[in-house]
Amino acid sequence: MEAPKQHERSRELRGDDPALLWAGAVEVEHTPDFSRPWRLPHSRISLFPGDVLRRRASMAAGVRIVFGTDSTHLAGRFDRVGKDELSPVDLIVDGEPVRTQKVAADGTFRFDGLPAGDHTVELWLPQFGELRLRGLSVDAGARVRRAEPAARPALITYGSSITHGRQAASPTRTWPALTSRALGYDLTCLGYAGECHLDPMIARLIRDRPADLILACLGINVRGQGTFTERSFLPAVLGFLSTIRDGHPGVPLAVVSPIVSPAKEETAGPGGMTLSEIRRAVGTAVTLLRGHGDTGLHLIDGSGILGHPDADLLTDGVHPGPEGHELMARRLTPELRKLIG
Repeated sequence: MEAPKQHERSRELRGDDPALLWAGAVEVEHTPDFSRPWRLPHSRISLFPGDVLRRRASMAAGVRIVFGTDSTHLAGRFDRVGKDELSPVDLIVDGEPVRTQKVAADGTFRFDGLPAGDHTVELWLPQFGELRLRGLSVDAGARVRRAEPAARPALITYGSSITHGRQAASPTRTWPALTSRALGYDLTCLGYAGECHLDPMIARLIRDRPADLILACLGINVRGQGTFTERSFLPAVLGFLSTIRDGHPGVPLAVVSPIVSPAKEETAGPGGMTLSEIRRAVGTAVTLLRGHGDTGLHLIDGSGILGHPDADLLTDGVHPGPEGHELMARRLTPELRKLIG
């Protein structure tokens, strides 16, 4: 394996080192040359059709590498895959954000001046851009240990690019990351840019994963790509949510309808529905399921999370920028606190 660039003396860590915990990943692909986190089961990837979906699932939104060390530096190198620019990396030490670092053109990054002594570090990987980790490096004489974080309840978020978070300032500042941190929950982010199409196999994935709180953000990609018509959308939402519920009886399941996108509100997409109609259909699905006994299902109106007065926080009329992600987290957090008590 080609190591990260050396700065004086350092110790290499492979991605499959047993001291490293890949939190937030569904599976991690390890080869002799690299490690790559997946947000779908890589071992069964043929059951999740779609080249774009698979590329998005190989991006590391919400994935962090956790370990204990007394090193005063942490560095690493990614292989870039594809043409997308990599988002930055974030470092958290003992639960507190320390620094954001851009990934250099050659795929390297480095954090110097870490506090002395033994600490638990979390390296939050770029939320956008396909990558493969070639390795990490720490001080040559540093101790490296497995750091099992304190048990926290599990949060799963499912959605589109808005949940994926490309436009956020850094991986710890997407709305799912900010919200999970505020609630004290352990995040698994299943936001796939352009690929939130209620895939039945993704519903089964969520059904089968541990969860204490689930957020499903539904609708914007359906409007943009015409995935469903008025006839087929409501049944698809009902089936998707019911599949999730089969594996999580009693777990709070929040369904977030689309945030505002002014140009799409009353203009029909390829499937014949406007964004306003899609928002109403999502609400209808929740009402129907609650009426049949699922009182743990809750609707959060996305237009109240980021609405018309906040449209200037959308970078392109659809995607919230850094301030938009922070606003969404501030507004979602108290809504979710009501559900978890």
